[in-house]
Amino acid sequence: MVPLSYIKLFSVIAILAGFLTQSIVGQNCGCAAKLCCSQFGYCGTGTSYCGKGCQSGPCTKTPDAPTNGASVANIVTPAFFKGIISQASSGCAGKSFYTRNAFLEAAKSYPGFGKTGSIDDSKREIAAFFAHVTHETGHFCYKEEINGASKDYCDETNIQYPCVPGKGYHGRGPIQISWNYNYGPAGKSIGFDGLNAPETVSSNAVIAFKTGFWFWMNNVHSIITSNKGFGATIRAINGMECKGGNTGAVQARIKYFREYCDKLGVSPGKNLSC
Repeated sequence: MVPLSYIKLFSVIAILAGFLTQSIVGQNCGCAAKLCCSQFGYCGTGTSYCGKGCQSGPCTKTPDAPTNGASVANIVTPAFFKGIISQASSGCAGKSFYTRNAFLEAAKSYPGFGKTGSIDDSKREIAAFFAHVTHETGHFCYKEEINGASKDYCDETNIQYPCVPGKGYHGRGPIQISWNYNYGPAGKSIGFDGLNAPETVSSNAVIAFKTGFWFWMNNVHSIITSNKGFGATIRAINGMECKGGNTGAVQARIKYFREYCDKLGVSPGKNLSC
């Protein structure tokens, strides 16, 4: 007969093992049926798991935020878009890739973009978005980061979105999304395999714009719509520039923002620099 103390010890070990197994599964999602995978990668039920940021499972749809009725298409006119992309040289890969139609199609998936606050707020957000896009892509010249393929953008410590051997996670698209920890969740949210097929961002213009919107709505939208100023958006997109890493880039972004605000007939507001 096995001593009772051994049985108790075995039970405790079994419980701990089960707990650890559930924790590991939770951190990497792969949740059981009827469980939601939270925005932080844990399995469970309730608002904390199935609400905002829920990645999979029986997620609860979060009501869309009220919009001001602004029309992004009416603000981003063909003339406005052409005024940017026409400055790219004819040999640029992005010139025949990025289109206004692709931009507007992608925007349909992000109904809060350019429709929050007053009409002037909408115009400032759109001006800010295109200011950063202009700087990141050289007036829509580049689909991919210059010499990006030679750089290492793999965060090997990220076990939720592990890098796939042979795949590069350098900057692609209008906001130049980079790193495996961005490609993974962006792909999951948009509906493409960001880890196994990151090149999709530079081959499908609608998905390219969607990655830009995905990053913007998760990291920048609340900043610009809360009137913290354009400078705060620079910190959100490339904080290193704000720490003296590239003051020329900061000034270029501000220049584009002022220019686009002027074209849209709105004041750029305060706190332009970071």
